[in-house]
Amino acid sequence: MKTRRNFIKQSLLGAGALMTCSSYGLPLVQNPDIRISLAEWSFHRALESGKMDHLDFPSRAKNEFGISAVEYVNGFFGGAKMNFREAATNRAYLNEMLKRSQEAGVVNHLLMCDDEGPLSSTKEKERLEAVDNHKKWIEAAKILGCATVRVNLHGEGNADDRKKASVDALGRLGEFADSFKLNVVVENHGSVTSDAGWLTDVMKQVGKDNVGTLPDFGNFCISHPWGTIQEGCTDMYDIYKGIQQLLPYAKGVSAKSYDFDVNGEQPLLDYRRLLDIVKASGFKGYMGIEFEGINQPEDEGVRNTQKLLKKYL
Repeated sequence: MKTRRNFIKQSLLGAGALMTCSSYGLPLVQNPDIRISLAEWSFHRALESGKMDHLDFPSRAKNEFGISAVEYVNGFFGGAKMNFREAATNRAYLNEMLKRSQEAGVVNHLLMCDDEGPLSSTKEKERLEAVDNHKKWIEAAKILGCATVRVNLHGEGNADDRKKASVDALGRLGEFADSFKLNVVVENHGSVTSDAGWLTDVMKQVGKDNVGTLPDFGNFCISHPWGTIQEGCTDMYDIYKGIQQLLPYAKGVSAKSYDFDVNGEQPLLDYRRLLDIVKASGFKGYMGIEFEGINQPEDEGVRNTQKLLKKYL
């Protein structure tokens, strides 16, 4: 015999199942371990032109796209008001960022850190300065409630020497971040870092639980300084092999997308195959939408990426 309480409970459970498959997001009923975040780089054109303000990013993510977790880019901190490095240590500004995200009901998941020095430099003084430069962003990430800081392993020298330097720098940053209960992740982002074999060996040598990878679907061009494949590539690492190699160390996944074709697919990427690899790996965590198209509107690119993720997840 059904009681009114049981009826209400069953109704609420049914409604909850429907809500997890919103018109914005993914059918999370099928993939409860994969959640969607939005990378701020998706709007880099609007931010760089001043058409969008950094502080408005969380509310746009939630109100326009129904996404409740965000990934910041440090270079956009401060907007037109102050240098991004000054913003990193400006407690009032960081508190305003936190307030805006909380009001929007958004989780501050990840902070991408660029332009703070070559962490894989074979010159010790230069490398240690870069390590120190990154520490303020770890502290800022803690204030914002982020779980993870993404860094790059840029530098000069041969692959073996850079690997040794990278292990040293990540070991130091990982130890510092551990005191804040934060993760440090490395993205495949050009040169030797787009060689997934090289990067996974770095992870093995660092050997810290809070140091991992942020596999990016598109950044496997070794000959490109930032790894992007959309401008053409003369030395490409196998994308699908690379994603598979990086996933065991992943603390997030960057669902990179470029300009879409008329069928709503990615001409440069086999999204079905990529997402099958992610699902088969047992990955649990956030998958960040990062639209980097050149010719299509940024908001349109984000929505098309949402549709593609929903289609194949």
